[in-house]
Amino acid sequence: MNGLDADLDRWAAGWPRVAVPATTRPVEPFLARLPPAAATALAAFDSRVRSGTMPQFGDTYDWSYGFDFAANDCEILDSDYETALSDEDVWSIGADGGGNLHVVLTNGRVAVWFHEEQVIEEHTQFASLDVFVWSVLRLEAVRAGVLDRVGVAADFQALEKAGALQTSVGVLHYL
Repeated sequence: MNGLDADLDRWAAGWPRVAVPATTRPVEPFLARLPPAAATALAAFDSRVRSGTMPQFGDTYDWSYGFDFAANDCEILDSDYETALSDEDVWSIGADGGGNLHVVLTNGRVAVWFHEEQVIEEHTQFASLDVFVWSVLRLEAVRAGVLDRVGVAADFQALEKAGALQTSVGVLHYL
């Protein structure tokens, strides 16, 4: 999450903060399943969310953070539409405003869990939590009017960020 503090200070200082209840399920069991860099990133993200210091972006709410798929009778299928996953295989970090959840996978990638088909989308994945946060924070900053849409779109195009460039569902589409 290099540079995140500076980005948050510049663009999100006045935004409301994420608030999750103390009863939100613990992230530690999931961290143990991640590669070291991904575990470090998610632990830092989790610390910010639980401490109330994370500005509200990426639809991170009490209902979307640490979402319990099993308790909500939600199935999770891998992108092959055949392999069943469980709450131990994903960690929900937020939503997209349309009923879909952003989840960290055990390989450290961030993907969309598409609620209508209850499947992990392959074509909208981000390489890491850091890339996801970088992308979504910029999207929210454009929406808030603190960053220029054209400049951010050019950054996404130049960096060829997977998950951002998909024609109808990527972050760039929502700018």
